[in-house]
Amino acid sequence: MTDFTLSKDADGVAFVTWDAQGKSMNVLTREAFQEVSQLIDQALNDDDIKGIVITSGKEGSFAGGMDLNTLATIRQEAGDEPAQALFDFVMGGHHILRKLELAGMDPKTKKGGKPIACAINGTCAGIGTEIALACHHRVMTDNPKSKIGLPEILLGIFPGGGGTMRYSRMVGAMAAAPVLLEGKMMDPKKAKGAQLIDAVSDDPVAAAKEWVLNAKDADLVKPWDAKGYKMPGGAPYHPAGFMTFVGASAMVNGKTQGAFPAAKALLSSIYEGALVDFDTALKIEARWFTNVLMNPSSSAMIRSLFLNKEALEKGAVRPKDVPDQRVKKVGVLGAGMMGAGIALVSAQAGMEVVLIDRDQEAADKGKAYSESYMDKGIKRGKATPEKKEALLARITATPDLDHLKGCDLIIEAVFEDPGVKAEMTKKVEAIIPEDCIFASNTSTLPITDLAKASIRPDQFIGIHFFSPVEKMFLVEIIKGKDTGDRAVAKALDYVRQIRKTPIVVNDARFFYANRCIIPYINEGVRMIAEGVNPVLIDNAARQLGFPVGPIQLTDETSIDLGAKIARATKAAMGNAYPDSPSDDLIFWMEELGRLGRKANAGFFDYDEKGKRVEYWKGLQDKYPHAADQPDLIEVQERLMFAQVLEAVRALEEGVLEDIREGDVGAILGWGFAPWSGGPLSWLDIIGTPYAAERCDQLAATYGERFTCPPLLREMAEKGQSFYGRFSPEAKAA
Repeated sequence: MTDFTLSKDADGVAFVTWDAQGKSMNVLTREAFQEVSQLIDQALNDDDIKGIVITSGKEGSFAGGMDLNTLATIRQEAGDEPAQALFDFVMGGHHILRKLELAGMDPKTKKGGKPIACAINGTCAGIGTEIALACHHRVMTDNPKSKIGLPEILLGIFPGGGGTMRYSRMVGAMAAAPVLLEGKMMDPKKAKGAQLIDAVSDDPVAAAKEWVLNAKDADLVKPWDAKGYKMPGGAPYHPAGFMTFVGASAMVNGKTQGAFPAAKALLSSIYEGALVDFDTALKIEARWFTNVLMNPSSSAMIRSLFLNKEALEKGAVRPKDVPDQRVKKVGVLGAGMMGAGIALVSAQAGMEVVLIDRDQEAADKGKAYSESYMDKGIKRGKATPEKKEALLARITATPDLDHLKGCDLIIEAVFEDPGVKAEMTKKVEAIIPEDCIFASNTSTLPITDLAKASIRPDQFIGIHFFSPVEKMFLVEIIKGKDTGDRAVAKALDYVRQIRKTPIVVNDARFFYANRCIIPYINEGVRMIAEGVNPVLIDNAARQLGFPVGPIQLTDETSIDLGAKIARATKAAMGNAYPDSPSDDLIFWMEELGRLGRKANAGFFDYDEKGKRVEYWKGLQDKYPHAADQPDLIEVQERLMFAQVLEAVRALEEGVLEDIREGDVGAILGWGFAPWSGGPLSWLDIIGTPYAAERCDQLAATYGERFTCPPLLREMAEKGQSFYGRFSPEAKAA
């Protein structure tokens, strides 16, 4: 069986149908690309065929992109010349799509070609969109749920199948930049406005065929193949074009802070390609694409944000022998911000939701969060009044615990106090069915301790959401000492239902995510106490690719929360708790009432609308800036090592059971430098020998918190990498 087939109808139109065998969505392999080439040759050489329609055999989708394992395979097979092998592969793809584009027309007159249209019957991404761009006409289904785009930049690469050159030459560099650099998927209406497609139809195959049968020679000639072509907005050597590229460069560097190599390579490809003819431009695109593929950042991003993330979402760590545990009715205890968000995403997934709080007013306020969310969606055209009504009908807001009867999952999101949680656990377990799983949404309290209040500790588990629930992609599932497999499976199946990415970790103080986030924040605050300018600290983090620096993050999450965590940790650890100047600073800020954004006063000053104005000058009065500020790299390495060493310790102690969860969880949970692929991938990039050596230097200068973990030391001495030792493939070998 092949992924592409060719059929011919009575009107002389050939249909090339893409239907990848054994896969729910079309992804392009090396072998399948050659099939496309052969079928195009066959159709172009058949005098009975007037034109070609390329479409998909998958209902509701056209293509999901390239099989990214192909790139890894090519690199492995190439031996000592991986760059040449990758470049040759990319140029081979360019040759195929160029043949599709020119369609047998005379090179001089540009006549005699066969019209080729693409009928896009659903979601289309990556190489699927690039194939469509090479066709002469693109018709997409009118289903607004279908999306099309070029999202490669989100995986650490850029459209390298000609999409960068074709799209930028179609619309100009400035118009192309948002589509290529943000990687957003668009519905058919927006895609038509952006010129990714030419038409929208309820029957794209019929519309594509009609276009093919009526196309003229001139309809087949792409703008860049026509005589006198000029790039929209101007080429780089044109006054207008020069300013366009200056603006695009500023936009790229402003958004990426120079941390993402693919973005810079993409812009360089467009700029250099615009100076030459189209075929030479394709070679330039291929060189830059190969350059990015050879950068360890792209491999790490593809592995973490595509392969590993997809594996976790498909149940890579789910207990194998537990039957389906999909949730039908969920009880949410606590209608505050977290509980309201959990109720919303559960109702969105079609579950019946019981939202509990102390009185009807508080419960109704929690449900109103979903109402407000849907109202905003209606205003943006992403929801309808009917959908809003249906969603709200699935949420029962009440103070009456009896409504929890019939629930198969309880998620407790009450005040972060062990006594309050224990009391609620006992009350609810007296009402719910015996087989109901009970989960606590706690960010810091050990699950094993909370489970002591349960009469069924094997059915007690932690489900840690990140705020705001509806926007954050990660959910951290925590196994207590006695948590059973069915509880784990239930939590994983629930997270899959609400379309988020799960990681499963073993119980320990702060679990995994907060265990790494807190040292990041503390290191930033500690530096302020040392006299480091907070502007340098936050910008150093942003230039590493973090969405916000540790000082801004502290304001966002609230300073009193940090103080509360510090006190609780100190109480639990006793004399083992390490004294830190960051605690003194946080307690001082708390005493002043500068609690962060929520108080309109924290490390930043805010205007009356709550917008950040500048760093609070009173901070410098208490902690004057040192005359000699540290080197940028020194600040960045302190911030990085503060986090990655906790990730190593979590793996070492068995809190992390799967290395993939450590990297995916870090990127999705708190935005850890996505270009690195995650903390463990970053250590592989810099190498364990260097990492161990740098730990020793940092520990000697700044203290024991940078002490090299025994596991990292051992790996450094053996010259091992984390994925070389702990990846599922390495473990299986």
